[in-house]
Amino acid sequence: MLRGQADIRHPRRVRYLRRIDQVAQLSEEERRRLRPVCERYAFRANDYYLNLINWADPKDPIRRLVIPSEDELEEWGKLDVSHEADYTVAPGVQHKYPHTVLILATMTCAAYCRYCFRKRLFMPDSEETAVDFSEGIEYIARHPEVQNVLLSGGDPLVLSTGRLEALIARLRAIDHVGVIRIGSKVPSFNPLRLLDDRALFTMFARYSTPRKRIYLMSHFTHPRELTTPAIEVVHRLLRAGVIIANQTPLLAGINDDPDVLGELWLRLSEIGATPYYLFVNRPTAGNAPFRVPLTRGYQLFQESLTRVSGLGRRLRYTMSHATGKVEIIGVDDHRIYIRYHRAAKPENAGRFLAFHRDDQAYWLDDLVPVKEIDARRGNGRAHRLARG
Repeated sequence: MLRGQADIRHPRRVRYLRRIDQVAQLSEEERRRLRPVCERYAFRANDYYLNLINWADPKDPIRRLVIPSEDELEEWGKLDVSHEADYTVAPGVQHKYPHTVLILATMTCAAYCRYCFRKRLFMPDSEETAVDFSEGIEYIARHPEVQNVLLSGGDPLVLSTGRLEALIARLRAIDHVGVIRIGSKVPSFNPLRLLDDRALFTMFARYSTPRKRIYLMSHFTHPRELTTPAIEVVHRLLRAGVIIANQTPLLAGINDDPDVLGELWLRLSEIGATPYYLFVNRPTAGNAPFRVPLTRGYQLFQESLTRVSGLGRRLRYTMSHATGKVEIIGVDDHRIYIRYHRAAKPENAGRFLAFHRDDQAYWLDDLVPVKEIDARRGNGRAHRLARG
C-alpha cells in the first residue's frame, strides 16, 4: 500500500481546507509566508490528499501540486493564455472546434492545483461559469455539427449527482451529441467522495450506452495518486460503462522525470485508464515554478515512452494554444516540428510547421518559424548586395 492510502472498506467524511492556516503540517512561519500567495491565487485542499504528502520532504511532488509556493508570485504568463474568452458563445460555454463544445459546469474543484490554467475562475470577480445552462444547451441543440460535449470547470464531479445527472440528461436528449466527456481530478483528489455515492455509478450506467458513451478524462499527474481507493474508482467507472482516458501536464518538480512518467503510463494502462495527452503546461500567471521548456519536455516524453509497451504509448505531447491543439512531433539539432492536431480555423487543420530550435522556449509564441528565419537571412543578404 502506498504511503497515506485510505481504506475503501471504511469510507469517511473528507474534511476540506480553504485557508492555508488550516494546514497543521506547515509551520507558522511557512503559513505566514504563503498567505500573500493565497490572497492572489485561491487555496483549497482536503485531508485525504494532504495525507499522501511526505511532509519530511520539502520537494515532495504531491506537496508541490497542492501547497502554494512563493515562486507563484513571479510575474510570468497571463490568466487566459489560450484566449478562451474568444470562443465563449454563451455563459459558461465555449465552442472552439467545430465538433466539440465545452461547458464550464462549476467554478469549484475538490482541491486547487497550483499549476491550474483556469485559476481565474476561482477569483472573486469571475463570472465565466453559469448556474443555468439552458442557453448553452439550446446553443448545442441548434448546432448539429456538435458531436461531443466536454464538461469541465472547475470539476464537474464536485457537483451533486442529481445536478450532474440533470445536465447529462439534457445533453443525452440532443440526438446529434454522441460523446459526453467529463474532465475530473476528483478520482485523484478525493476518490472517497465517489466510492460513497452508489447513485453516481448507477447514473453513469444509465447514460453511458453501447452506442453513446460517457468518457471520463481523468487527471492523474503522478503515480502516487494511484491509491487503492483511486484504482477502485476507475474499476467501478469501467464497470458502469464509462471509458477512461488520462491527461496530465508536464510539471517541473512533479513529473518531469522519464521514470516517473513511464511508471504513470504503465500503471494507468494496467488499470484501464488510457494515457491520452501529456500537455505542455500553459504559461498561465502563477505557473512559473512548473515550467518545462519544449525541447526538454519532448526529450522527457520520448524517453518515458521507452519504459512502456505499445498500450502505454498512445498519448500525444501537445499544447492547448489559442489557435488549436498543437502536437510537438519532433526535435532535431536545428528545428522543432509541430502539427495541428485540432485547429480553431479550418485552414490550420493538420498543418505541419517547422520552427528554429530554441531550448529556452516554453510556448508556441516563443518560437520563430523556419521560413521567417530564412526570409530574414535572405533580406539581409539582399541588403548587403544592394549596398555593393
